Amino acid sequence: MSTTALAEKSTSQFTRRGDSAFICAPANLPDQAPYFRREFVAEEGLVRATLSVTALGIVEPYLNGSRVGKEMLSPGWTSYRHRVIVTIIDVTPEIHPGPNAVGAIVGEGWAVGRLGWEWQRQLYAEQPALFLELELDYGDHTVVIGADETFRVGTGAVQANSIYDGETYDARLEPAGWSEPGFDDTAWAPAHGVAWDLDTLEIPTAPPIRRIEELAPAAIMTSPSGKVIVDFGQNISGWVRLTVDGEAGREITIRHAEILTPGGELETETNRTAEATDRYILRGGATETWEPRFTFHGFRYAQLDGWPGELTADAISAVVVHSDMVRTGWFETSNPLVNQLHSNVIWSMRDNFVGVPTDCPQRDERLGWTGDINAFAPTAAYLYDVRGVLGSWLQDLAAEQREKGFVPWVVPDALSQPSTPTALWSDVAVSLPWTLYQEYGDPDILRSSYSSMTTFIRQVAALLDEAGLWSSGFQFGDWLDPDAPTSNPAAAKTDRHLVASAFLCKSTREMAATAQLLGHDQDAAEFLALATRVRNAFRHEYVTSAGRLVTETATAYALAITFDILDTDQLHKAGSRLAEIVAQRGYRISTGFAGTPLVTDALSTTGHTDTAYQLVLEDDCPSFLYPVTMGATTIWERWDSVLPDGTINATGMTSLNHYALGAVADWLHRVVGGLQRTEPGYKRIRIAPQPGGGLTRARAAHDTPHGRIEVSWEIQGGEICVEATIPQGTQADVVLPFHPQEGELTVDEGRHSWRYPAPTEYGAVTEVSMDSPIRDLAKNEATWQAVTTVLQRYFPGIPLDASAPEAAAMSLNVILEHVPGVSTELENDLKNALSTTCI
Repeated sequence: MSTTALAEKSTSQFTRRGDSAFICAPANLPDQAPYFRREFVAEEGLVRATLSVTALGIVEPYLNGSRVGKEMLSPGWTSYRHRVIVTIIDVTPEIHPGPNAVGAIVGEGWAVGRLGWEWQRQLYAEQPALFLELELDYGDHTVVIGADETFRVGTGAVQANSIYDGETYDARLEPAGWSEPGFDDTAWAPAHGVAWDLDTLEIPTAPPIRRIEELAPAAIMTSPSGKVIVDFGQNISGWVRLTVDGEAGREITIRHAEILTPGGELETETNRTAEATDRYILRGGATETWEPRFTFHGFRYAQLDGWPGELTADAISAVVVHSDMVRTGWFETSNPLVNQLHSNVIWSMRDNFVGVPTDCPQRDERLGWTGDINAFAPTAAYLYDVRGVLGSWLQDLAAEQREKGFVPWVVPDALSQPSTPTALWSDVAVSLPWTLYQEYGDPDILRSSYSSMTTFIRQVAALLDEAGLWSSGFQFGDWLDPDAPTSNPAAAKTDRHLVASAFLCKSTREMAATAQLLGHDQDAAEFLALATRVRNAFRHEYVTSAGRLVTETATAYALAITFDILDTDQLHKAGSRLAEIVAQRGYRISTGFAGTPLVTDALSTTGHTDTAYQLVLEDDCPSFLYPVTMGATTIWERWDSVLPDGTINATGMTSLNHYALGAVADWLHRVVGGLQRTEPGYKRIRIAPQPGGGLTRARAAHDTPHGRIEVSWEIQGGEICVEATIPQGTQADVVLPFHPQEGELTVDEGRHSWRYPAPTEYGAVTEVSMDSPIRDLAKNEATWQAVTTVLQRYFPGIPLDASAPEAAAMSLNVILEHVPGVSTELENDLKNALSTTCI
């Protein structure tokens, strides 16, 4: 273990005050959630009482009959064999002189329950186990009550409990007063000790998982088959809360899903094998309120079976649950579809930051995939303060890497097979710390990850071929390219080893900069030489002298442009070619996980911002806005997860809540909103909004280490108004859009405003017809998109190249003259497309 890792361990390690240990239920106890309890006597003169608690599983602590603390799903999911987080709660008000009782319920959680689609169980422990320590400080002496074999164990209302499958709670079986003094626990069994390395116990460094808000039903409906279904209007992570009156023994079943079938029934396809079903069995005799605490679900809809009488809106709500992060970023425009897209990005992030940055919250997966967070990290860091969640996650990554010799594809590692070094996935060990340093300006982020970063880069360096290319081994490549076959989502158009070598150009450059920043001069020289070698190898293998790539895909060009692989004089050719590829695809998405977060940036940095806008504003599948037009409230895993007829694309990989492809929001913040960091921690910023796409206003706001930055622009009444608020201690370089005179100016802290005439051509309408040259039609992305959409519908796969020499003289009418059997319907569709656009 490195010196840095040792120092990090010593500052975060939990210090026991007594002889506490992990305890569990005896083997002959029923296979249900164990209830632990112990009584004690408190003296007069208590100054402070502190409860420290954790579990191998999910723990819910109690004192004197009441649940204590506001954390949910505690202690969350970490790499338990290396790190188990201890929650520390001030419980002074809950302790009174005389007899008291402390207790806890422990569910299976991630430690014991099944994880992953392979039906693995007990990855970390054979059964739920409790660690608890209650410290009573009387000023002149301290008494510590710790978990040991003096605790008694029984069972109660919490029966089955599973992260994936749900919770069963039989209220009739809850032992009244079990966590209060005086309860008769003679029928309970003594707890058993559990062998566990107590050096793994750590204090929290990340915000806890909490109940964040409750959503009222948007609608309560009866399906054609007679099922009662509640629509909460938003896809969330969490559970349902009930308030109900009914007879004892009545069972209410709650099934969760992200979507309904076109026929109005619950559609559970996206859950795969996760049952996502909770069951509540009534105690009877009075109004009962219940919500599960040992599971969570990804859902918008809930089907309730067994409800007594008519279900009303005041009897049910959806509880939103995720890590309690502080919101730091906001964005809005004049376009409601773009606003909904951005809202979907936010909700997908919230729903997938339940302790660990996961891929999805609903199905039999919910794993911390490294590629997803690597692609999404800049957006995540803008929207929320993620230092705690992602800092803790990086500690797990480093711990797993030290033990196993590789960076797992998922962290914590719950896969049965080892993970080989892979671009975009494994290099999160380098790129995520670098992204967090850029966001927060804290070099300690890099210091704490330095050993992990260097280990990964040196491991990959040893795998390069003689030319310096990462040309062998498994790669996910441009994962989920929309043109890849559904049976093989890694079979993208872009060569996977081109993708790998391009990402290595990026990560080696970040590694060299990190070493130089931290004063590791010898390492910096080593990594700079490696970065130069892999860049030269990529250029030699994949790039012509003019700037064209041997693999002519949008992803290949996006990587080469945004990763600074090309020379300045090659960028014009590469950018133009990328714009042509995007136009030829009718401004629909042709990129996967690797290319999608970068293609808009590659366009706007090479002078094709209008093309980037049209790509973002396209709403025909596959596109950013197609899911929005289909009613999505979160980001989908696939662009076509829901088909136009409302049915699920049954590929087995159709989550409706995946944040990775929402990484385009980073471009929205920086280019549309105009708020861009130019120095780590936002010490210096660039205010340079680029209006386009018919938008008339946009606003971006971000809380930085120096304070809030706000940028807004609006075009109205023939004028442009740009406003910016710059926090204390920072400077901003401002580029005013469409300004007739001002170039770049620099402003200091404070509020600034500029107003000047808007260009008359912004939004101007020019008539077009079926006789207009194709090249003229292509000058406006909206027109070109509309035309190519129609032609692709009638002639799928046939390209229409507006850059070809004949496009200057060719018109739509000329094309139709050379197509046999042209239908009136095609001609009318083309005319309608032209009538709704302008150039």
